Amino acid sequence: MMNMGAFSISLTVKDIHASRDFYEELGFTQFGGDIEHNYLIMKSGECLVGLFQGMFDKNILTFNPKWNSNAEAVEGAPDVRDIQRALKAKGIVLIEEADESTTGPAHITLEDPDGNPILIDQHV
Repeated sequence: MMNMGAFSISLTVKDIHASRDFYEELGFTQFGGDIEHNYLIMKSGECLVGLFQGMFDKNILTFNPKWNSNAEAVEGAPDVRDIQRALKAKGIVLIEEADESTTGPAHITLEDPDGNPILIDQHV
């Protein structure tokens, strides 16, 4: 089994203020982001929801390798490049690939069979 890190959903929203207010009513609190830059990360327990206004066209399933849901580094977790190699070995087509000659922050993207975007975004 592959550990792809912390999971969140990144939602494209029409009105970030209305979306923030709605998710706060559901018990979420602001965990990160900047409303002046049209994005917020909302958290409730271990659940993370990103709110993004005007940044992309579709909702995105997001995984953050080497992070837990508190944005803390997880020692020994696989690097995004290791995940990339494992996915490619299984024949999964990647839309964007990480440069395997580098280390540190990088990302890869793919789509599930229904066209739902998946971002595997390593920040550390």
